[in-house]
Amino acid sequence: MAHESHGTEPTSAPAPGGRLATSTRSTLLGAMFLMATSAIGPGFITQTTTFTVQLGAAFAFAIVISILIDIALQLNVWRVIGISGRRAQELGNLVFPGLGWVMAGFLLIGGLVFNIGNVAGSGLGLDAMLGLDPKLGGALSALIAIGIFLSKKAGVAVDRIVVVLGLVMIALTTYVAITSGPPVGRALQNVVLPEQVDVLAITTLVGGTIGGYIVYAGAHRLLDSGVSGTANVRSITRGSVTGILITAVMRVVLFLAILGVVSTGAELDPARQAASAFEAAAGQVGLRVFGVVLWAAAITSIIGASYTSVSFVTSRTQTSDRTRTLLVVGFIAFTSLVYVLIGTAPTTLLVFAGAFNGLLLPIGIAVLLWVATRRADLLDGYRYPRWLLVIGWVAWLLTLYLAVRSIQPVIDLFS
Repeated sequence: MAHESHGTEPTSAPAPGGRLATSTRSTLLGAMFLMATSAIGPGFITQTTTFTVQLGAAFAFAIVISILIDIALQLNVWRVIGISGRRAQELGNLVFPGLGWVMAGFLLIGGLVFNIGNVAGSGLGLDAMLGLDPKLGGALSALIAIGIFLSKKAGVAVDRIVVVLGLVMIALTTYVAITSGPPVGRALQNVVLPEQVDVLAITTLVGGTIGGYIVYAGAHRLLDSGVSGTANVRSITRGSVTGILITAVMRVVLFLAILGVVSTGAELDPARQAASAFEAAAGQVGLRVFGVVLWAAAITSIIGASYTSVSFVTSRTQTSDRTRTLLVVGFIAFTSLVYVLIGTAPTTLLVFAGAFNGLLLPIGIAVLLWVATRRADLLDGYRYPRWLLVIGWVAWLLTLYLAVRSIQPVIDLFS
């Protein structure tokens, strides 16, 4: 993106007294919301709705457990990338030559395929909001995203847009949640004493919240904005946790909005469960609100997927701003063209992309935890907290399970 700092050792030190400069606070806020809104895509809305319909109030327990796991992983990802001042794939190549390019390949393939789904989601959002043809809406949304990246102050534009749209999604979904009148007390009871524990729901939420490019989106954005190094550890830590909590707030209010509808015994349209839930809660207004929420979720995911995917195949110090911008524009244009021509990514491609995303998560997390455990030289001598390593490696075991689950559909294709 244009007009950004790409020095070898970007530093943005806190102001005297430990207070962050205004520009740094703005950058941190943008990075947090880029991570959060990258996670809040069309798939996020579909997953949350599906599990709420299946589990009811018991889904509250799965949400809380998945949030704790996400925090454990993001704390480590942001801290290692932020302190080292290097992107994930750069650290991968330093740990084992060529490993970083393997990571980049996995992420790029998954990012391309899933971004077709993001473009499709933006088209469906404009359809629900304005009655626009989904393909036309998807193409229009892609042009808007391209315009953002071509603007003279693209970095600032991305930061502000993801913050505004993130807040709009949360506010509108909260309105529907209040309208639907969910049994909040029962949901809170299930956080502590769940009526049902669904491991599949927990692992699916973790994969959907930090899988593929999403886990790196905020940390890479922070680096490209010039915030890194040991002087910013507190800011990096706060940003990583807050990013997950923003995602969690959206997950909770969406869960409550759907729960309020299904707890009355209302039957949702299987082909459009989330849209019909919003419509049942607030009539035609609810349907339009759903369109706004889906469109905002989709276009911010287009921005996050495109930006982060390109960050994995470019260099902060050797790739020019113009080249980086053209690659992002090409990424968006290609995925939107595929959607316009064929409607969505073929099922086979989605299966393979899911496998690539599933494999990337344990590889990438292992690289970062290995750096934290054995490569203090890459962290400028920083003494990494042992407790953080422990929870990181424990959470990493779950990513192995997610990888096995993601590979199974590929095995089934050839069996």
